[in-house]
Amino acid sequence: MKNDKIIMSNMAFFGTHGVLKEENVLGQKFFVDIELYVDTKPAGLSDEITMSVHYGEVYQVVKSIVEDKQFKLLEALAENISIEILNAFNLVKGLKVKIKKPEAPVPGIFDYFAVEIERFRNA
Repeated sequence: MKNDKIIMSNMAFFGTHGVLKEENVLGQKFFVDIELYVDTKPAGLSDEITMSVHYGEVYQVVKSIVEDKQFKLLEALAENISIEILNAFNLVKGLKVKIKKPEAPVPGIFDYFAVEIERFRNA
């Protein structure tokens, strides 16, 4: 696997994910970082979007999942994002998804709690 990647950093969404009922009703902010493992050389040489992954389209997929679906666990949210991206974008060989939850219902001072997963397309 080459080290080429498309990076989508700190995308902010409002969703209703969480174990507690209040989280499902009130909702909260979620921040998503994604690294798409893509061979960027063909796009770099041709300057053609068809040879790469349109990150605007990936953004819309992520947005619809985070804002329109509901999961109890960040793990499930991250897994669903990974599955949808791998199914929709054939040039993505793998990806890393990090979901940050800055308003987690935990008594204490913290920046955020997060889950990060890495998935690869089956050969």
